[in-house]
Amino acid sequence: MKGMGTRRGRLGKSVHDQSLGVFARTLEATCARYGRGFVKVSRWFPSTQLCSGCGALSGPKGHAQLHLRTWRCGCGAVHDRDEHAEANLRAEGRRLLAAGRAER
Repeated sequence: MKGMGTRRGRLGKSVHDQSLGVFARTLEATCARYGRGFVKVSRWFPSTQLCSGCGALSGPKGHAQLHLRTWRCGCGAVHDRDEHAEANLRAEGRRLLAAGRAER
């Protein structure tokens, strides 16, 4: 798998997409077995750009600003890009699960 997923291989992206799909299906089956909720958040959800304090969409945008690992919102909150994205995705998943709009 590792060798097939390299940039030199023609199927690199397809191989990686396949592995994530298998992981998601396995995780969904495990959650169903133990009675836990499983939610897929949209891939277009702006998790790294959304401020959890004020809800403003003021974070770094696009590929040009991927090098910014921390950013400050207009409300004064300072966010680490990765930790903040995880918190936003968790909150969105809980919101979707509570609203009953989880993808099945």
